[in-house]
Amino acid sequence: MEGKDLPVVTMTRRMTFNAAHRYHRPEWSEARNREVFGACVNTHGHNYTLEVSVRGPVDPPTGMLFNMTLLKQILEEEVRADFDHVQLDRDVVALRDRIPTCENLARALWDRVAPRVAAAEGGRCRLAHLRLFETEKLFVEIGEGDPIPAAAQGAPA
Repeated sequence: MEGKDLPVVTMTRRMTFNAAHRYHRPEWSEARNREVFGACVNTHGHNYTLEVSVRGPVDPPTGMLFNMTLLKQILEEEVRADFDHVQLDRDVVALRDRIPTCENLARALWDRVAPRVAAAEGGRCRLAHLRLFETEKLFVEIGEGDPIPAAAQGAPA
């Protein structure tokens, strides 16, 4: 395929991890926290499912988009090592000043995984999409280039 445009494909890898969290704003009263966050003011846990999608051209010599063993290693180092079996709001630096919602957790995971994917495989690929399931019925998606206004990043309600 040398000299021709290489096909651009997207490949997704799924992993699971378990973590606990509590929604709570210390500057709010317990009543206000309970009014806004409901039962989530209590420490509780989830069995998260994370899907990361890598996009780029297929490498002609290998026929692969991205070495999936390498992607597994990146996910083990950037996700499982710091986010598995922890209390997110207490143990994860990126979430200490944010409510550990699925939305904020997804953003923290994106910020960890995207640079590693971009730096691997000679820079051919990028993280194109991340989907984080908090439950079977609730998930958050982040796509490449989805803007997050500065005012919305961790701003108090």
